[in-house]
Amino acid sequence: MARPREFDEAAALDAAARRFWAEGYEATSVRDLAEAMGIGAASLYAAFGGKRQLYDRALAHYVEQSFCDRVRRLEGRLPPREAIAAFYGELVERSLSDRERRGCMLVNAAVELAPRDAGFRRAIDDVLRQMEGFFRRCVEAGQADGSISRRLPAAELAAHLLAVLLGLRVLARARPERALLEGLVRPALALLVPES
Repeated sequence: MARPREFDEAAALDAAARRFWAEGYEATSVRDLAEAMGIGAASLYAAFGGKRQLYDRALAHYVEQSFCDRVRRLEGRLPPREAIAAFYGELVERSLSDRERRGCMLVNAAVELAPRDAGFRRAIDDVLRQMEGFFRRCVEAGQADGSISRRLPAAELAAHLLAVLLGLRVLARARPERALLEGLVRPALALLVPES
């Protein structure tokens, strides 16, 4: 009979996500992870498989706690253009409050891992497509109700909004300045305003 786990798996996963987020995948050792999680290496392997599997779960946990949570709170509860503006507003605030300048774990993974690893690239691409999908749904809904401009197709606007999001999260690591970040978002939101 298997022995029950003697640690809180959710808390351990959260600790692993924080460690990977701060240090990156390559720079984080299994020893670092076990220490951060408060468990032994054997327990880490037994519960999560290994470093790669743990990273997959940690990244999914991060995405669920950040992007997915934000979309659940905004989409359908606010008018489309306001949902997009609120999404960016939260990103700016999150970027400015990031004293350690960790940035976005997903964007960090896209830069560090996606170019060299097809498995990570597919996982990251899937989340980026979900983000683009959120923007596209909002734009389509806003174009349908007249609150968002029809000057550009929804797909193009969604891709642009995704690019601004990624740029904001990278730029904030080097220059976490409110005027700069809000100035980056403002033109993107202006593209959404319908013609008068």
